[in-house]
Amino acid sequence: MKDRGLIHIYCGDGKGKTTAAVGLAVRAAGRGKRVLISRFLKTEDSGEVKMLRLLPGVTVLPCERTFGFLFRMSEEEKREAAAYFQGQFDKTAAMAADYDLLILDEIMASVSGNVVSEESVLQFLDHKPESLEVVLTGRNPSEELQARADYISEIRAVRHPFEKGIAAREGIEY
Repeated sequence: MKDRGLIHIYCGDGKGKTTAAVGLAVRAAGRGKRVLISRFLKTEDSGEVKMLRLLPGVTVLPCERTFGFLFRMSEEEKREAAAYFQGQFDKTAAMAADYDLLILDEIMASVSGNVVSEESVLQFLDHKPESLEVVLTGRNPSEELQARADYISEIRAVRHPFEKGIAAREGIEY
């Protein structure tokens, strides 16, 4: 049981889901574990990406294309985004067996936004390598995803500077 990889969900409307996942990646890398991070719906313009790429044993798969907010996309743009992000997920799943920890950052929004098939994520989780630890981040995980999780951590927004009109700050929010 000690070498069995578990499934984590970091969800909620608060700031810190990706930050928590990055902290776990740093911890795992510090113990010599191989870490794969696949980013969905986010650009590379985030401070943690630069540092994670410097850590031995950590591989970050970039989100090389941006499509804007899902709710603003036309049907054609959504089809294009779905082809891209499903391909990203499939590539990640194919690589995962070579790692100890897999982080699927913003996978829940990708699933709820219909740009990654929930069925493909569920199938992956059901058949993942036994020792692979998997972290899924994002808002509103489905009941099916929650049912597979060993850990569910909900990060709740109590107060956020955005409410005072303070925009996202480099090095803090991204």
